Amino acid sequence: MKMHMRAPLAACLAVTSPLLLTGCGQPDSSSFQGYAEGEYVYLSAPQAGYLKALDTARGSRVAAGQPVFDVAADPDDQALAEAEARTGSANEKLKNLKEPRRPTEIAALEANLRAAEATLHLTTIQLAQQATLQGKNFVAQAKVDEARSAHDQAAAQVEAAREQIATYRATLGRQAEVRGAEADLNAAAAQAAQKRWIVERKSVVSPAPGEIAETYYRPGEWVPAGSPVVSLLPDDRRRMRFFVPEAVVATVKPGDPVEAACDGCSSPIRGKVDFIAPQAEYTPPIIYSRGSREKLVFRVEAAPDPEQAAQLRPGLPLDVRLAR
Repeated sequence: MKMHMRAPLAACLAVTSPLLLTGCGQPDSSSFQGYAEGEYVYLSAPQAGYLKALDTARGSRVAAGQPVFDVAADPDDQALAEAEARTGSANEKLKNLKEPRRPTEIAALEANLRAAEATLHLTTIQLAQQATLQGKNFVAQAKVDEARSAHDQAAAQVEAAREQIATYRATLGRQAEVRGAEADLNAAAAQAAQKRWIVERKSVVSPAPGEIAETYYRPGEWVPAGSPVVSLLPDDRRRMRFFVPEAVVATVKPGDPVEAACDGCSSPIRGKVDFIAPQAEYTPPIIYSRGSREKLVFRVEAAPDPEQAAQLRPGLPLDVRLAR
């Protein structure tokens, strides 16, 4: 759409500028006709939603980073909260696997160990007593065997209690389990970052200082994903576009300083050439006569000095001269 709007103005100047510049048959090599051009930035949100707020009015100026509009983030806010909760859960699980058991659990196991040791002490005494009585033929060998079995069971319980305490005092999770928990945490964090990016991009700020050229939606209206809500004309995307005759274009180089005069401008607007079209804007018949060659013009563009760029309004006629 922008190309269709610019084409008539460019074509008109391309045709008329040679006539203005070649008034007496000789082109003026220092002054050229042109106009101001703007390269618009169309601001949109990557996700669809209702337009919640429009913080800038059409025609107002904005600074870099200033809020421009907000698209309602529901239900993306809830999705972000869920992803952050999953991240917190995965982090707690990893911490639990890396840390030893709680002191109260260790104390309970130590109490079990003391009970097992007391039982072992008792069975040791009973085994000695039964062995003494059996030596005097007061009890049968079966009684001694029963006492020895009870003693061995008590000794095994003591050893098991000691091993359980050692296990609980060490890190609970094995290395493979810890690595699995770390992977789960990283996946949850990545999901949360993705949801956070979506929510943050629903609040759009100006990428550069400039002027709000047009607004396309009102608060409460549904905005499709990627649909422009606001068009911004940044100060650094205003340009001076002018047309240089074929006889002069060879003397113009990128980086050449220029000055442009316009109606209502209190002082010339300075800039530097940064583009020269590779082809002529107006093409006469293939066989060029000397007169037809004088009608050839080449489009040249210059970037204005940043402190003067805001004075250029797209479509403003300019008289540009090389400041050499």
